[in-house]
Amino acid sequence: MGFRSWLIRPFARYISRDIARWSAHAVECQDHIFRELIQKGAQTAFGRDHGFAEIHSHQDFTKAVPIRDYEGLRAYVDRIKAGESDVLWPGKPKYFAKTSGTTSGVKYIPLTRDSMPNHFNTARNALFHYAAQTGNYSFFDGKLIFLSGSPEMEVVGGIATGRLSGIVNHEIPAWLRTNQRPSYETNCIEDWETKLDRIVDETIDQDMRLISGIPPWVQMYYERLLQRSGKATVRELFPGYSVFVYGGVNFSPYQAKLEELTGGPMDSVETYPASEGFIAFQDVPGDSGLLLNANSGIFFEFIPLAEIHQDNPMRLTLGQVKTGTDYVLIINSNAGLWGYNIGDTIEFVSTNPFRIRVSGRVKHYISAFGEHVIGKEVEAAMQEVTHQFGLQTIEFTVAPQVTPPEGGLPYHQWFVEFAEMPPDLDAVSAALDRAMIRQNIYYEDLISGQILRPLVLTPLRQDAFREYMKSQGKLGGQNKVPRLSNDRKLAEALMPFCLP
Repeated sequence: MGFRSWLIRPFARYISRDIARWSAHAVECQDHIFRELIQKGAQTAFGRDHGFAEIHSHQDFTKAVPIRDYEGLRAYVDRIKAGESDVLWPGKPKYFAKTSGTTSGVKYIPLTRDSMPNHFNTARNALFHYAAQTGNYSFFDGKLIFLSGSPEMEVVGGIATGRLSGIVNHEIPAWLRTNQRPSYETNCIEDWETKLDRIVDETIDQDMRLISGIPPWVQMYYERLLQRSGKATVRELFPGYSVFVYGGVNFSPYQAKLEELTGGPMDSVETYPASEGFIAFQDVPGDSGLLLNANSGIFFEFIPLAEIHQDNPMRLTLGQVKTGTDYVLIINSNAGLWGYNIGDTIEFVSTNPFRIRVSGRVKHYISAFGEHVIGKEVEAAMQEVTHQFGLQTIEFTVAPQVTPPEGGLPYHQWFVEFAEMPPDLDAVSAALDRAMIRQNIYYEDLISGQILRPLVLTPLRQDAFREYMKSQGKLGGQNKVPRLSNDRKLAEALMPFCLP
């Protein structure tokens, strides 16, 4: 055992015992957080506007604070950006996490000094808990890599602003930074291909023991390592590599390929981070359920998915949930988010303790690579391009192609039925890709970083969607073709309708 792991072992065991303690009393933890949030929130403009001084129960809260998305909270965020203090949370945020928006384009999610421990400490605790549960402390004695966005910041309204993964880089403590890769300078490189080469330069001869990142990015790192080193598997190159940490996208499409590149199954820790808060993490090795982070500055509410579009949907607290039901996740936090719908749906796989799995989004979306593309964005892009070229579409849908049969980089595939075929399909495809880059900053990052190739436009023959819907028994009525799918089920069903 190395010196670092020897020092960490007692602290990791303490953290693990603490997780076991609060997870057994999660409802009481949530009650305590609720009272504390209301007390501190009463000192803010939002609290005064919503009568926090008169809130004494969750029932009072639901009457005073409606469910909101970012647009519903935007007026308050704009006041913070204008320099005002004590708007959503006492003082000013330490950071803004810049993230892809809905109708607003870009969202600025506040991160306060009170909320930052939710992000960093939860990531640390997930690793310490894994070590205590498995007895594997060895990775602390080697090098660790976190494949993340650039830590470079801009200033918005006097507040440091950047992507969450980059912000977290600024919060890494000194004791961990000495073992961390890549270097700060390399992390600041925007072009992914250039950055990846530099990461390989900095790690290929190191004792890498923990690798963390979004699966498709990690896959590219593995492939570049093996190409450069001539080794058959990553484990041959890094014999001490023992833990893979991931989150952000569905792991299933990547698992087989990653295990092939690694040289077999790998211990992993799944996490559920978001700009709005660190929601959950895997607390039992090998278990697909993620422990809800019920003791970290967030008071959760849960709306049955079937009720989300009602005027006054049922808002449940943790003690009222049950397994086997899809809930829309609502958060209230010490970052100053109140009644905030982050757009995810979750399902409880256990209520003792409270473990969840992400079951989807409230609306259709694509996030096969962490891009979080929504329906409005693809519709706006298509509208722009059809107007530009004088085209008319009958119907269209978009799906990711994670492992292209023709090889090369993955892409988004657009299945489009035109009223009349455009004379220059390549020009339309290129214009659509440019429009999508303007619509979604994550998509822009993936294209510019060469994680994705430009979209592929696949024209369909006349009546393709009608025939497809008829074959599914969904022709007419209120049935609609999904604008977006995060898998290939609809895409594969449409392949027989493609034009040659």
